[in-house]
Amino acid sequence: MIKTYYESGMGLSTERQAVVFDFGDCYTKVGFAGEAGPRSIVPSEVRCPKDGRTRKVFDAVKADEQYNLLVEFIHNLYFRHLLVSPKDRRVVVVESVLCPTSIREMLAKVFFMHFEISSLLFVPSHVVALSTLGVNTALVVDMGATETIVIPVYEGVAVLHAWQAQPLAAKAVERQISDMLQEREKSNQSEGYANLTEKMIEDIKVRACFVTTLGRTQKAREDKPCPCPPSVNYLVGPGSNMLNISGDIRENAFNILFEQDADQISVSTMMLDAITKCPIDMRKPLAENILLIGGTSMAVGMKARIKEELSYLAASAQYSEKLKLRTFKFHSPPAKENYTAWLGGAIYGATDIVSTRSLSKEAYLKDKKVPDWVSLIYNTLNEGVKRSI
Repeated sequence: MIKTYYESGMGLSTERQAVVFDFGDCYTKVGFAGEAGPRSIVPSEVRCPKDGRTRKVFDAVKADEQYNLLVEFIHNLYFRHLLVSPKDRRVVVVESVLCPTSIREMLAKVFFMHFEISSLLFVPSHVVALSTLGVNTALVVDMGATETIVIPVYEGVAVLHAWQAQPLAAKAVERQISDMLQEREKSNQSEGYANLTEKMIEDIKVRACFVTTLGRTQKAREDKPCPCPPSVNYLVGPGSNMLNISGDIRENAFNILFEQDADQISVSTMMLDAITKCPIDMRKPLAENILLIGGTSMAVGMKARIKEELSYLAASAQYSEKLKLRTFKFHSPPAKENYTAWLGGAIYGATDIVSTRSLSKEAYLKDKKVPDWVSLIYNTLNEGVKRSI
């Protein structure tokens, strides 16, 4: 019998691959460390054992309810998608640095108390995403389901005082599509839009809509409309009628992300504001190393539109004086944008960091707390260091 490379003892490690989780508001990515992609990307929802209703995992209000939903959801991930035992493998969780502490504590409780894993490692999504590119400095823009988070990362360290976050993401686009469809129905142009579910609206966004150019948007604002894109027909379901999705809706749905609100905030201004809050010597490297991640950034034309917006705003009176930049460059990650952060976690999980930096089961059971950088208990100098200072 021929032994494999790892079985012969010549591999990097004989330890079982760690399991990497990236929990999102809408979708969760799960797979094994060291692999090029997740094994499964599934909706972050589960059928509640008590009432049989399908519920979002992170929509629970009570702590015990949240615990039960997470137990059921993670159980399905382990035994239906990964087909491995939780006790045999370490766990890596890719999370945003803005993730609420209550969620981190609840995840740790579920993994250690219910599934009895040996160790747990939380890694910041904005930082580990850069490991997929082999760079240490970038402006990381995570365009997810509920919000867009912009965090500059310089030499592997997140510049947290410059972070930006706004609810300008997939949900905002879907609400815009829903409002435009309902407005069309009120004008008696079409019928049947009121029966569209959230899943259908999301499907219309992904299949039919795209990000238009800045030039076409500006002409529309000046009452100089360009020829409208063709409309498409959307089949609601088997035996249902075809719904017509007009070219105006297809083209303008994503404009909600770039329209400045009363505070003059949009996705583009968030990126420029994050750069201006950084020291001067950081700004040029950040502007020339922009990384878009998250499912919303996969929309057709998104990267080109953001580049146009940045160049236009940088030359405007709002930013021309305080930001002397005119060149913006984007990275193309080696994975789809919706699981680039997961891939970064898989890379970290394949190194010795997973064994040296992880929170062990014994350490957790001692205090039943997860070390958190925002807490002074874990963010102060020890006595030995104080004496040396």
